[in-house]
Amino acid sequence: MNARELLAVERRRTTRRLADLRGDYRGFVEASKDSNADDEHDPEGATIAFERSQVGALVQQAEEQLRAVAAALERLESGRYGVCVVCGQPIPEGRLEVRPTATTCVGCATSAAASRHS
Repeated sequence: MNARELLAVERRRTTRRLADLRGDYRGFVEASKDSNADDEHDPEGATIAFERSQVGALVQQAEEQLRAVAAALERLESGRYGVCVVCGQPIPEGRLEVRPTATTCVGCATSAAASRHS
């Protein structure tokens, strides 16, 4: 599969996931509207609030993934796709197959992760 196809697959997968998550979120909001649950004092209310918060975070992650796909498509159009934004070296094909939105090579991604954990 070429880069454009990989990105199209990723966009479709993420769009479906986002639609499902938004439906779940609406369900939690609707369920809590019909409830007299006091999130602070009712054990069930805290669960509903927690689940709503979790789904909200997953919605944000999916939206960010869609932005990453759009940015990758822009890089593809401009001829910058597959080039590490840090060191300028090519990103290995295997990495792009697994993470088609990757902006860094493995070495730079590893260095960035190591410095975040120090």
